[in-house]
Amino acid sequence: MFGLGAGEILIILVIAFLLFGPKQLPEVVRQVGKAVKGFKDTAEDLRKSVEPELNMIQQEVKMVEQDFQASIKDAEEQINAATTPEEKPADSKGSANQA
Repeated sequence: MFGLGAGEILIILVIAFLLFGPKQLPEVVRQVGKAVKGFKDTAEDLRKSVEPELNMIQQEVKMVEQDFQASIKDAEEQINAATTPEEKPADSKGSANQA
C-alpha cells in the first residue's frame, strides 16, 4: 500500500489517533476513503477518455510510417533504375560483334 511497510502504517495510525482522538478518527478515515475512491474514479474516467485517442494516434503513426517506408522503397528503386546501366543495348552490340 503506497510503498509503506507495516511499521510505517502503525506509526501513522498511532499519530492519527493521538491527533484526532477516538471520536473523530472514524470520520477522518471515512473522508480519506471517500477522497481516495474519488481519485481512483477520476483517474479511471481520464484513462477511459484518453486511451481511445492514444490508440487512434498510434494507428495514424503506424500508417504514416508505412507510407514513409513505401516512399523510401520507391525512391531507392528509382535511384537504382537511373544509376544502373541498361544491359539490353550492350548485349545486342556484343552479340553483333561476335557473329
